[in-house]
Amino acid sequence: QVQLVESGGGLVQPGGSLRLSCVASGSIIGINSMSWFRQSPGKQRELVADITSGSSTNYVDSVKGRFTISRDNFKNAVYLQMNSLKPEDTAVYYCYADMKILDVEVRSRAFWGQGTQVTVSS
Repeated sequence: QVQLVESGGGLVQPGGSLRLSCVASGSIIGINSMSWFRQSPGKQRELVADITSGSSTNYVDSVKGRFTISRDNFKNAVYLQMNSLKPEDTAVYYCYADMKILDVEVRSRAFWGQGTQVTVSS
């Protein structure tokens, strides 16, 4: 069974840093894009950052210069280094991956991690 397992969330003071990790496992043929989304209470989920198989990256304006997304294709992992954290960054962060998997046959499907809580508060 293909799954994404996240880790690295927690409580941090404003200006602090956290590093989120997401590792995919299972019958994975290949991973196309990988992304991080976040969702705050009462708000819809938003795209924070994504990275292509060629390591091209994109960020939402509010995190540019503070967050860095990266991936390790050998580990089937994606990371989000978050620096200079602000209270507005508080949210549940979700890992996303568009992957080719073996499920009865080879398929291209989207998968989500379980979410990890990031709280930025003094």
